[in-house]
Amino acid sequence: MSRDPGNTIGRRTVLRGSAVASAALALPAAATAAPALALGGRPQARWGTQAGDITTTSGLVWVRSDRRARMLVETSATDSFRRARRWYGPLVGPGTDYTGRTALHGLPPGEQIHYRITLADPDDPRRTGKPVYGTFRTAPASRRRDVRFLWSGDLAGQGWGINPDRGGFRIFSEMRDLDPDFFLCSGDSIYADGPIEPTVTLPDGRIWRNVTTEEKSKVAETLAEYRGNFRYNLLDHNLRDFNAQVPSIIQWDDHEVRNNWYPGQILDDSRYTEKNVDVLAARARRAWSEYYPMSTPRTDGSGRAYRVVRHGPLLDVFVLDMRTYRNANSPGRQTKDPVGIMGREQLAWLKRELARSRATWKVIAADMPLGLVVTDGATNFEAVAQGDPGAPLGRELQIAELLRYIKHRRITGTVWLTTDVHYTSAQRYSPAKAAFKDFEPFWEFVSGPLHAGGFPAVKLDGTFGPEQMFIKAPDRANVSPAEGGQYYGEVEIDGGSAELTVRLREEGGATLFTKTLQPGRVGQ
Repeated sequence: MSRDPGNTIGRRTVLRGSAVASAALALPAAATAAPALALGGRPQARWGTQAGDITTTSGLVWVRSDRRARMLVETSATDSFRRARRWYGPLVGPGTDYTGRTALHGLPPGEQIHYRITLADPDDPRRTGKPVYGTFRTAPASRRRDVRFLWSGDLAGQGWGINPDRGGFRIFSEMRDLDPDFFLCSGDSIYADGPIEPTVTLPDGRIWRNVTTEEKSKVAETLAEYRGNFRYNLLDHNLRDFNAQVPSIIQWDDHEVRNNWYPGQILDDSRYTEKNVDVLAARARRAWSEYYPMSTPRTDGSGRAYRVVRHGPLLDVFVLDMRTYRNANSPGRQTKDPVGIMGREQLAWLKRELARSRATWKVIAADMPLGLVVTDGATNFEAVAQGDPGAPLGRELQIAELLRYIKHRRITGTVWLTTDVHYTSAQRYSPAKAAFKDFEPFWEFVSGPLHAGGFPAVKLDGTFGPEQMFIKAPDRANVSPAEGGQYYGEVEIDGGSAELTVRLREEGGATLFTKTLQPGRVGQ
């Protein structure tokens, strides 16, 4: 379908700004060094720019400086920046690891917005660095406008880091060429528990080379080490180019902290000197919030990560946090489970917001799958399903409550998107095949990893009646990106018919599976 013809110009602007950042990052050691106050010269935005929290009339833009600086933003309808509006952003410094965000308001709906960010010396505003450029489309105000976005997750996992021989995270270049309205990152945007070694020997004897940094040489424990994990990914020029052109919706899962974590956990892991996961999670959350352009609601005082992002009249995205409020991983056989995987407050919020939504489609962005059996050790379970195909038990009770609510409130247009398992699949859930039957049929689509190890498929749990309509997964664990198995999904909502089409894609451009859903129809 046709896209905004003005975006070609915007992309040239984005790449021009990216070239400046690429030159600055030619030496990874220099790029990852801690900013200092006595660097000399002018402030530089070496890590590119990002945009997020895009609505019909607003957005949020992000930058990181190499020293204390004032963030200045200009926006325009064209990349010539004629008649530009100026926005005065924050003074960035060590308190936020020199990152800053500026909110943009009063933007025209459904239009391409060009922006450039300049960093100024706070003691001498005439001393400014080279600007970095970005662009994004605001959400449409009309139901007649198409909406298209991508989703995936799992970046730089299992020891597979930035490989210059392979061109780095090249899947982001491929996704950028599709020019989506936004990208949904469904968790594991870093692997804080996954050190990156300089070389890895592949099964066929080839050598995989990684760019390495000090912070990626061990598991992250300190705030500085968590921050360094986010900076590591931004060394990749493909990711920086993508961020400058495609705004993101970010959620988190376990590897932003450490594998399979839950609140209150005390680690039995010799790699960690800090054993209290709650301490690690607080540091990780702070770094995570600093390195992305998002403003999370704070009405409950927690700076919560779950939220709804409204992208025009056709789409609401419900971004879940299935990590922060969960109970401990267990065999999952309890007949009462008021905490579950979301916690009571988040479940009540999700029910309330789904009922209030007037969007045609309600995408539930879950960082963990529903009917796929994800284990944690020999007897415990990490996700919702626990391998018993009978009546709901454990965390399944909370999902059953939600599905029952959706049915009885006659909420239509719910679609579940997730990642986590490091392969791609599509499941249709049907009460006719389920042990629990009080719900309407729905689909769950799985994608990822973006750039991490591929893993074999896990079993399905029959409680909610999943039927696997498509799957592609490797036959062994930790298959490297050099051997394939890297996936992302595409969702397109037609502005004329309001049909929603999901395409499961793999790196290289192939479309593996396509499913089109009709608006307002149940049982499809």
